[in-house]
Order: sequence, then structure tokens, then C-alpha cells
Amino acid sequence: MSRTPADAPLRIAMWSGPRNISTAMMRAFGNRADCAVSDEPFYGAYLQATGLDHPMREAVIASQPRDWRQVVALMTGPVPGGKPIWYQKHMTHHMIPGFGRDWIDGLANAFLIRAPEAVLTSYAQKRDAFALEEIGLPAQLALFERAAQRLGRAPPVVDGADVLADPKGMLGALCAALGVAFDAAMLSWPAGPRASDGVWAPAWYEAVEKSTGFGPPRREAGFDDLSDALKPIAEAARPYYQAMARHKLAARPPARDG
Repeated sequence: MSRTPADAPLRIAMWSGPRNISTAMMRAFGNRADCAVSDEPFYGAYLQATGLDHPMREAVIASQPRDWRQVVALMTGPVPGGKPIWYQKHMTHHMIPGFGRDWIDGLANAFLIRAPEAVLTSYAQKRDAFALEEIGLPAQLALFERAAQRLGRAPPVVDGADVLADPKGMLGALCAALGVAFDAAMLSWPAGPRASDGVWAPAWYEAVEKSTGFGPPRREAGFDDLSDALKPIAEAARPYYQAMARHKLAARPPARDG
């Protein structure tokens, strides 16, 4: 079913771990005229609560509310610009114990996954040492199971590799699952930064800022490509990924472009 401006706004919570195509997906939705976007609104509260040393840590904390309750109030409050769709890019590892989750039940939750070996290979280029929880898979599965229990079925799951292989087909499938019309504007966008990007963009978004659309399919790293330090994390992460990958959407070319 397609939505119209007369409908109640649709708040999409896209739950991803780091080093997926989460920012490119935000670009795709942000290029829709009917959609507002928000970029990792819990990042500052997460860094404040955990004390982790991330690139641009102090700038990130200063740019966002430090109390998770304030973030929730914003994410469930008025939609920026009064748009009928609000795409919220969330990192699953930001939802640490102690951050309430009841608010999530009122959103349309979707899940963006990537094979853990590929995530680890990319994330290790940004951070020297980290634990399984920092790539988000345990929290992602817990959020997935919560959404599935509420819905009585699996919520939408898309694999980043599948999106790169067939952007139109996978975005068509995702839009259909969310109950919105596909818009061909999602397939390309102008290069450069966005006002909606987090202040951390200079540290993380270099490739996306140069992009004008989804990149070509890429060779994903495998287990044998990992360092000895990363292999145990990959082994621990794989069951979480597989539990969600069993439910991932298949490409579905849209019946018509919105």
C-alpha cells in the first residue's frame, strides 16, 4: 500500500551495524522529496555513556543530546519539515543496556545487515581494538527479535551486498515491505555533504560524499582474510548474522516508479 501525505507520518527506524552501506541508504531516502532523514541520533549519548574513544568524540558528544531520553523525545516528536516519511538511521550498538527501547515499538523497524567478516575488515581500518558488541550484531538480533515478536512475523531485512547487486530491486522490495511507493530518486543523488549528516562525517563519510549512487558489487572479505585477532570475533558474530539473514528480502522490481 502506498502512503499519502494525509496518512500519519511513517517513522522508519533502519537498524544497522557499522561499516555497512547505511549512509548510502540514508542518501537514497534523503533524496526523496517526501522524506526527512536523521543520522545516528544516539551516537553522542552512546559515547558519553560508554567513554569509548571514537574519532571526533568530543565534537560528536557536543552536537547531540547526551541523555537517551531526550533523543527518544526527538525521534518520536514532530517530523522535520512536516514530511510524511522520516527515515532514521540508527546504529544498533548505540542501544546499550540502560537505554530504553519501548519507543521502538511505535516505529516501522527494518534491519540492514552485512556479513561479519566484511564488517570487521572495514571497521578495523578505523579502530585498533574493539569487542563484538561494537559491531552491533548482538544488539541488532535482540532488536530484530523484539520487532518480530510485536509483528508476529519477521520485520524487513536487507543485506547490503544485495542492495549493491540490485539497488532498484532491493529498494523496491524494502519500500513494498514498509508500505511506501518506490521512488526512482532513491537510485542516485548529488555528490557532497548534507546538512543532515552528523558532525562525524569528515571521519567516516569520505567515500559517500564522493558518491552519486550505490557503488558496484564488491568482493567481500572472507574468514581467511581476517587477522588472528579478528577471527574469534567473526566466529562469535556469525550466528547473529545468520539468524537475521534467513529472513532477508529478495529483490522485487517495483511495479512503477514513484
